[in-house]
Amino acid sequence: MSAQSAPPLHILILAAGASRRMQGRDKLMEPVEGQPLLRKLACAAIGTGLPVTVALPPDRPARTAALQGLALSTLTVENPQDGMSASLTTGLAALPDGVAIMVLLADLPEIEGQDLQTMAKAQRANPDLILRATSQSGVPGHPVIFPPWARKALATMSGDEGARALLQDHRDKICLIALAGDHATTDLDTPADWARWRAKNGLSGGQ
Repeated sequence: MSAQSAPPLHILILAAGASRRMQGRDKLMEPVEGQPLLRKLACAAIGTGLPVTVALPPDRPARTAALQGLALSTLTVENPQDGMSASLTTGLAALPDGVAIMVLLADLPEIEGQDLQTMAKAQRANPDLILRATSQSGVPGHPVIFPPWARKALATMSGDEGARALLQDHRDKICLIALAGDHATTDLDTPADWARWRAKNGLSGGQ
């Protein structure tokens, strides 16, 4: 398949996690650049011009509210306690057959629209490969783009491993795409993580 015939690309944002380590706070609602992290990432995704779908849990109305007015689709993951695979399989079932999927975790505060554009451009040039973002120094992270041929295997994932087994089984078909700085790997799971990150970047609690 040539770059000219690359399959359509959809962005699937996985936002059904429980934020269990946040001591009652919701990390996807943490303010980044003056808006909830989830909305910031959704806006970056929409800015690519690609179709965007967000997988949400049934019990976090604030996340749904944070996406109000945005040009995207949402879907409910009825069993988010089953781990990331539940979001993946629910999202896959809702997206058209034959399209490539950029899987974007919703808890990456440094991801910018340009990062997603970089990934989309790489997909057009390498439509048959799995494309995985890395930090500038080469540490694997997210997002990850899966071509249509990988969707069947993704749909069989279970537990909280996400697509790890698929990535392991198809190491020879992975192309690593370096993004700026640590954009692909900065994942903040606890209040202490958020405090350190804000201090490092000279940000207040409202940024």
